Amino acid sequence: MNISKWTHAGTILKMNALNYPDKLGWQDKNQEFSFKEWDERSCRFANGLKDLGVGHKDTFAVLAFNRGEWMDIYAGCAKGGQLVVPIMFRLAGPDIEYITNHSECKAIVVEAPFVELIDSIKDKLPIPEGNYIYMGDGPVPDGYVGYEDLLVKSSPDEPDVMVDSADIWVIMYTSGTTGRPKGVMRTHESTVAQYYLNDINMGVRPDDKVMLVMPMCHINSIFYSFAYTLVSAPVFVYNMVSFDPQDLLTTIANYKITFTSLVPTHYIMLLALPDDIKNNLDVSCIRQLLISSAPARKDLKVAIMDYFKNAELWEAYGSTEGGLVTLLRPEDQFKKLGSIGKEIFGTDRIRILDDERNEVPDGEVGELFYRTPMLFKEYLKEPEKSKEAFEGEWSSAGDMVKRDEDGYYTLVDRKANMIITGGENVYPSEVESATGAHEAVRDIAVIGIPDDKWGEAIKAIVVLNDGYEESEEMAKEIMEFTRGKIAGFKRPKSVDFVKDEEMPRTPTGKILHRILREQYGKWGE
Repeated sequence: MNISKWTHAGTILKMNALNYPDKLGWQDKNQEFSFKEWDERSCRFANGLKDLGVGHKDTFAVLAFNRGEWMDIYAGCAKGGQLVVPIMFRLAGPDIEYITNHSECKAIVVEAPFVELIDSIKDKLPIPEGNYIYMGDGPVPDGYVGYEDLLVKSSPDEPDVMVDSADIWVIMYTSGTTGRPKGVMRTHESTVAQYYLNDINMGVRPDDKVMLVMPMCHINSIFYSFAYTLVSAPVFVYNMVSFDPQDLLTTIANYKITFTSLVPTHYIMLLALPDDIKNNLDVSCIRQLLISSAPARKDLKVAIMDYFKNAELWEAYGSTEGGLVTLLRPEDQFKKLGSIGKEIFGTDRIRILDDERNEVPDGEVGELFYRTPMLFKEYLKEPEKSKEAFEGEWSSAGDMVKRDEDGYYTLVDRKANMIITGGENVYPSEVESATGAHEAVRDIAVIGIPDDKWGEAIKAIVVLNDGYEESEEMAKEIMEFTRGKIAGFKRPKSVDFVKDEEMPRTPTGKILHRILREQYGKWGE
C-alpha cells in the first residue's frame, strides 16, 4: 500500500488525456501537443528511461534551455517513478560534475548547445555509455541517443509501476551558503500540494493559459506548470535562450497568455520598450501577473498596472524548500507597499524566531519559519543541514522578517547575505572562493549593490597582497580570472579596492558584509 493517497503529475495528465484528449496540453513557439499526445509522449519517455536501465527510484539529469519537452520529462518521470535532477544551464563544468555524481545520475538529457560542455567532462560523470540523450535538431552526435528516437522506439503504455506520492520526484540543487550546492528533495505529494494551494489562493481556471518564462530547471517553473495542468489549462513554455522584451510581449499577444511569473528585472525591461512598440500589442488577455524572487518598487508596480490594464498584480514569497509561503494580494499592493503579504490559505501561522529559537514580538526582526504541506523532505546526503533547516514541524530558508500589527510580513534581510541578481540566487561565499584564488587577492568580500536592471549587481571588495597596485587593469584582471570557474551571472561586475584596516570586521576577524552593504546602499532604498 502507498503511504500517500495523493495523485501525482503523471496521473493528473493521464486523467486530462482521458477527459479532454483533444484540448491543448503544452505548447512552445515551435510545436504543440494535445493532452492525449502529451500523455503518450510522457509514457514513452518513462518507458524509454527504463529500457536504458533507469528505473523506479533511479536518478537522471536534464541540461537544457526552455523548451516544451521539459513537460514530457517532468510528467514522464512522475509516471515511471524516476527522480529528475534539473541542472541550471548557466552552471560551469565543475558544478555539473558535482551534481551528477552527488545525485548518482544514471542518464542525462542534453540539449544541443551543451553537448560540447558535457563531452569535455564525460570522463568525470557517473553516467554509463549509451545513456546520454540528445535533444535538438540535426544529426545525433556520436555517443548519444536522440530524444525523439527514444520516444519512437519506446512503449506508449502507462508504466507498470505504482508510484507513491510520498516518494521523491525532483532533486533541485540550490546554491549552498557555504561550499557545495544542496540537493533539495521534493516529493510528488509536497509539489502537488503547491498546485492545489496555488489554484485555491489565486483562483486558477480551466480557460487560463500560463506562460513559463523562468528557466524550466528552476523551482518557479515547476511550481507554475502543473498547477495549470491540474485544472486542464494549457501550458506555454517560452523557449527563448535570452530575454527579449519585445518578443515576450508579442508572444503574450499572439498566444493569448493569461498569466506569467516574472522577476522585477523582466518587468523593467518590458516597460522600457518604446511606446510605439508597447501600444501596438494587445496584452488585454493577461488576467494575472506575479512578481517573484526580488522586491518591487512602487513606481514599477504603478507602471505594470498602467500597462497591463486587465491584470491583477500579485507578489509572492516562497522557497525551493517550502513552496509558496506568503502572497501580497492585488488589493494590498499599495496598502502594504514593501510587504510580502500574509500566509497563503491552507498553511499554518509563520513563526518568527530569534537565535535561541524563541518567538519575537511583532515589529521585531527574526528568522522566518513556516509550516506548509509543501515542505521538502530533506537535503540529499546532508543529515546535519537537513536537521538545521527544521524546528519541529516548521522549516526555514534562512530569511529574516518582521510582522506588523495587521499580520503582514516584511522581508528584512537574507540571513546568509544572499544576493539576488536577475532573479537568480547567488551566495557570496562561492564568488569569494573563486575570485579570491587570484594571486593578487589577500582578502575579499562580495556583496550585492543596487542595480536598476538586475535588482542587485555583484561587487567584489578586495584587499590586495603586498606588491600589487590598485588599478582599473587589476580590477579587470580579477573579474576576468573568474570566467569559466563559476557561472557568468555569479561573476563580479565591479571591483573596489580597500586597505586591510578599512575592511569592517568582527572582533574575531570575520568580515561584516552588513556594514559593507550599508556603505554601498541596499536594494529597495
